[in-house]
Amino acid sequence: MASENKLQEVVHATLAQIRNMIDADTVIGTPVETASGTTIIPVSKVAVGFATGGLDFNDKTGGAQGKPQNFGAGGGTGISVQPIGLLCVSKDGDVELINIGVKSPSDPVETLSDLIDRSPEIIAKIKALFGKDKKNEENEESADEE
Repeated sequence: MASENKLQEVVHATLAQIRNMIDADTVIGTPVETASGTTIIPVSKVAVGFATGGLDFNDKTGGAQGKPQNFGAGGGTGISVQPIGLLCVSKDGDVELINIGVKSPSDPVETLSDLIDRSPEIIAKIKALFGKDKKNEENEESADEE
């Protein structure tokens, strides 16, 4: 039970540090007002990965009655901030999003996302190909019968 509390302390300390590094201002940046009255607001994409673990273990002597005496824990965090656009609000109230994010073709997550977005189109093309093959076979069979 004591080790659960120690592990919780490790997790809480790590999450507190993440919270200190990333806040709402990281995603939606500080607005900048131009001389013409247009307000420009930077927008970013934030990705966070987090892992932690712990282990109870005995020292070489085995401890009192085999109960674990020691606790070891570790954790890791990865944070990525990528600017994706600028939100421009004119003095008239018109809003425009200017995309500045550069798509990387080598990014597997983006590739998978694009594949999922295009899946209905891909499935329709595959069905059309199999439909053509089936029609061609039926046409060849009817031509052989004649």
